[in-house]
Formats: sequence, structure tokens, C-alpha cells
Amino acid sequence: MSNQIFVTMKKAVFLCFFSLTYIAQVAAQNYSEDIAGIIYTHCSNCHRAGEIGPFPLTNFNEVKDRGQIIKFATSIKYMPPWKPDPSYKNYQHENYLTDAEIASIGRWVDNGMPQGDPTKEPAFPNFPKGSQIGTPDLTLTFAEAYTHKGNFNDEYRYFVLPTNLTSDKDLVALEMRPGNNNIVHHTLFWADASGKAKAADDATPEYGYEGGGIQGLLLGEQLPGYVPGQKPNIYTNGMGQKLTKGSDLVLQMHYAPIGVDEKDSSVVNLFFAKTPARRTVRNHIMLPNSLVNGPFKIPRDQVKEFHGVFKVPLEVSLLGIWPHCHMLGKKWEVYAITPTGEKINLIKISDWDFNWQGGYYFKNLVVLPVNSEIHAFATYDNTVDNPVNPNNPTKDVEWGEGTADEMFYLPISYVLYEPGDEKLILNNSDPKYEDIGIQNINSKIYPVFPNPSNSELKVGFVLNKDQNISLDICTPSGEKLKTAIQTKNYLQGQHVEYLKLDDIIPGVYYLRLHTSEGVLTEKFVKY
Repeated sequence: MSNQIFVTMKKAVFLCFFSLTYIAQVAAQNYSEDIAGIIYTHCSNCHRAGEIGPFPLTNFNEVKDRGQIIKFATSIKYMPPWKPDPSYKNYQHENYLTDAEIASIGRWVDNGMPQGDPTKEPAFPNFPKGSQIGTPDLTLTFAEAYTHKGNFNDEYRYFVLPTNLTSDKDLVALEMRPGNNNIVHHTLFWADASGKAKAADDATPEYGYEGGGIQGLLLGEQLPGYVPGQKPNIYTNGMGQKLTKGSDLVLQMHYAPIGVDEKDSSVVNLFFAKTPARRTVRNHIMLPNSLVNGPFKIPRDQVKEFHGVFKVPLEVSLLGIWPHCHMLGKKWEVYAITPTGEKINLIKISDWDFNWQGGYYFKNLVVLPVNSEIHAFATYDNTVDNPVNPNNPTKDVEWGEGTADEMFYLPISYVLYEPGDEKLILNNSDPKYEDIGIQNINSKIYPVFPNPSNSELKVGFVLNKDQNISLDICTPSGEKLKTAIQTKNYLQGQHVEYLKLDDIIPGVYYLRLHTSEGVLTEKFVKY
């Protein structure tokens, strides 16, 4: 046998083996072992009851019913809606699919979406039913419900919520709980100690008021914002933002277009450090006055790139960045150049989508020496080729808060540099709260209700991080009567469970909640 024939046969055997292996992998792919974990990790946070996703994805049947649309939306990387380029810079709480995961979903759908062995399916996450963080120190609510008109128009509306703080506080987390997911698109927040926002609100007869122009956004210290699906950031390592006594919390609510009147009454949870923050988080906002090729005007029928530059006057450590523009936006790129010429990537979004914007917090502090320059490039498409251009026919567009207007708006959060910042890790998936004085964000069990109870018990508890827990019902002597919740994983935040008591005789009992930090107890009476 010639060497050429032998080599050819060897290649054929290899290709046959490779093909059979691939076919076997495709045939073996199933929901329980290959797909459920992807969906529950990356999709179900929004696609479940009460959240913004338009349909639930919480079990095999729900996912199979939407299999084709899931395949399409993930293949074009429209879902999950994570826009920053992960090859350019990484952030906390990233939510995107790898190419392998996207391919896995596609193969599963093409192969008929088999379920596989249900016993091998990962447990559906126990998402928080209340706060995603813990027990708030202060909860602020709308004074009244606001009606967003069903005229298919966007609306930007400011609301002023008095904090009534009697002393200064260090804010470590801000959590928005939208009252109506159908219309709340995103929210920006400021702390206003000047009273100007309240005066503007008092000058209008209806609840809240309309803003306007750049000045409408400069109401005070900007605080972390809200977009659907993103978990609130928590400042760690002794950091916090100052809220002065008597200040107001100002919200700029973006209500999305809708065809019928809808009411909203949202809630904001504030979390404060129990000990004074060692480091104050500040924000620098790059606006059109930073442009080297201004003014900020986008002529009709043109694609235009604007370039902003900010020279850092002090040595600082960056925490996060929040690029913002509207429907004409196409892409962002922001990087820093140090005095020695080193380029430090900050963010790159090559496919801007107004519906999926947010605040992005770095995993590590980004240290910038004095006189470093931050360069921000934003590209806008004001032509008929832009399918989401809100102006038809096209027109010249300048700065404005309306969706048909445009913005060049780039908040960058930072602290003053301290030695060791180069090695400081910000990723707070498992923060050690006890080390940084945030003693209120800890695991606890709430008083049960009703108590005494005859048939059902409402049990509320809060967890300070994702962890495995179990819940037992015990006698006063400590003997375990039954396990109410087998060991399973619950995510950080506030949870509620309902326990049936039909099989328990009347008497006094204790609930024992086993957490990673210890055991929490609560007493109840069955009658």
C-alpha cells in the first residue's frame, strides 16, 4: 500500500470519527443537562413573573414553546442584552453568552428540543421576592401614583422624594423597585441639597415636573441609576456617596411609549454604611463642553462622530462608567491615555441599543495618574439608513432630553487614589460586609405571620449573598420536628416562603434557618 493511500485512509477514518463524535454530541444534547443552566443563569432573572421579560422562561415547557425565538435572539446576540465588548474590558455582573453557549442552544433547537432526564435538570434559582440586596435603611415611595399617557410618546419626568434625613449618611447602595415594568424604561438619580428640584416641582400643579436641557441634569450629586435586569451595585472597601441631611432624592423617570394610560408608583431602597465611609465616591460627567470637535449638533442625513477629552487633574481610581445617548447613537469607545503613553481601555460598545443601556462597574479599580486624558468617542447616525431614527423626515438634531433629541453624556465614578488601589478587587459577588461596616446588609429572619397560626405560616428572610440554606421546624427543646426547606441555593436579597402546618399539632415551635454564617431562629405558635 502506498504512503499516499495510507494517508488518505487515515484522514478518512479521522473525519468519520470526528463526524460520528459530533453527531453523538448533538443527539445527546438535551434541556436538562445542556440548556436549563444557561437559561436559568442568563435569562430567567428578567423572564419570570413580575419582571420585565415579555414571557416567562422558568421551566422546560416554557423554554421549548419559545425555542425558535430564543435561538434567533441569542444567535444575533440581541439577548441577553449585554452591550459592552467583553474582549475590550470586563465588569461586575456581566451577563452575556459565550459562542459555545449560543451554538449549544442552536443545536438543541435544531435537534427537536429534547428534554432529557428531568432529574438531571438544575434547580430553578430562588430569586428574591423583595429587595435584591437586603433590608433597606430607608425606603422612599411616590407621594401619589403618576399616570403616563397612552399617546405612544416617550416621557421624561422628574420626581422629588424628600429623604428627611436628620444627619449626613454614606450611601452604599441604591435600589429601584419599579412600580410598573410596562412603562419604566430607566431611571437616573441625584441627591439635591439645594432645594431647586423641590421648587420646580412645587411650581407645577401636577405630581412631578418636566425637565429640559443640560441644566435639567445638573441637579446635584449623581447617584447610581436603574435599568431593568441589572443588579444594583454595592460600594465596598470603605467607599460610599455622601447624602447630606435634608437632601432630596431626585428621579428622572423615562417612561416608554405605550398605547393606553398606565399608572406608576415606584419605590427606592437606600442602604447606608453603619460606620463612616473612609472614601467618598464622586462622579465626573463628560458633556458636550468636553468636545474637541463641537458644537454638539448632528446634521440631517449625516453620520457624525464626536470626540470628548477630559484631562484628569488628580490621581484617581475609577470605579465605573455609564455611557448614555439616544436613538441616533451607534457606538461608543472610551479609553484613557496616561502621561507615559499607556492606553487603558474603559468601555467599547459597537452596537449601541437605546433599550439596553446601563452603568458598568469595573472588577478592579482603574488607576489613572495625574494628567491622564480620558478620550470618549460617540458615533451617531442621523440618516434614513438608521432604522430607529425617530425623525421622519430627518432633521438637524441637537442636545435634548427627549428621545427624538440626542445626548453626549458620560458619567465616570471615581475615588481619590490610595496606595494599593492597583490590587483592590471590587467584584462584590461575595462581599465581606462585616469588614467594611455595612452591618445592616446581613442575613436575618423576620417575625413570621400570622402568629399564632392554624394552617399556614408566612416566613420572610433576607440573605446577604447567594448561598445554600435550609429551614427546620423544631420543638422548644431543640428537637427537629421536620425540614420545611431542604438544602438549596437562594440568591442574595429578600425572600418569602409559605409553610403548611396541617401536620403539626398545636404548640410552641421554633424555625431554624441555617445560613452560611450561622443559624437564625424565630418563634411561632400553632393553635
